[in-house]
Amino acid sequence: MSSTAARGPRIVIVGAGFGGLFAAKALARADADVIIVDRHNYHLFQPLLYQVATAGLPASDIAWPIRSMLRRQRNTAVLMDTVTAIELDAGRVRLRGREPIGFDYLIVATGATHSYFGHEEWQEVAPGLKSIDDATAIRRRILTAFERAEMETDADERERLLRFVIVGGGPTGVELAGAISELAHYALARDFRTIDPRSAQILLAEAGPRLLPAFSEASSDYARRALERLRVDVRTGSAVTELADDRIMIGGETLRAGTVIWAAGVAASPAASWL
Repeated sequence: MSSTAARGPRIVIVGAGFGGLFAAKALARADADVIIVDRHNYHLFQPLLYQVATAGLPASDIAWPIRSMLRRQRNTAVLMDTVTAIELDAGRVRLRGREPIGFDYLIVATGATHSYFGHEEWQEVAPGLKSIDDATAIRRRILTAFERAEMETDADERERLLRFVIVGGGPTGVELAGAISELAHYALARDFRTIDPRSAQILLAEAGPRLLPAFSEASSDYARRALERLRVDVRTGSAVTELADDRIMIGGETLRAGTVIWAAGVAASPAASWL
């Protein structure tokens, strides 16, 4: 593919999340060739990932084919590939599966990834929630914890398996904590014979002074009260200082936990360093 387009300038959009997709739609009438590149062939509605992670929705309900969403845009092409580098001086985007493609204009909309604040070793123990793969892996961990607790004869180990810790009191953490509590107290409440899923302990830890720090104090207070009604143990001013396979230290207290989910921070995607 050359850098000179037949219709006019070539605009390459890297990423088909909200930013990339809205940019492509805004360029529907532009006198240009638009190419949108994403490593997946679907657009993911990330705000509902927590529902997939807690078995509330199937993954197919929050993922839509990019091609079908843009099929009426005659100036737009979709490439499913992984961008490995951006050559600004040459005006090219390097791809993993094909020759580089040139651009006259470039839009980088690659989103964000997890931030563990310098503790990348915690990622294996406490997965984050940014993709369908993350959501299905977390769902498997949650449901497996109940199944293992059903078969466990040691009371202390059963208690550990039924303790779920969510780190981070932003929107994702609040949604996950509430959804896991509803799963335990309603959806699974009558499905087991040895354990009572309603005995599960759901703990939400936030290092800052309140939940939802980007929202108003009224919204923070409302979210806390709603979670406490769902019997979620909400702890603010409680930073995580240690994390291992079977334990977590929060605010100086060490707890044994079967499932830990990370919702505490985000970082720009690696594409930022390419620019």
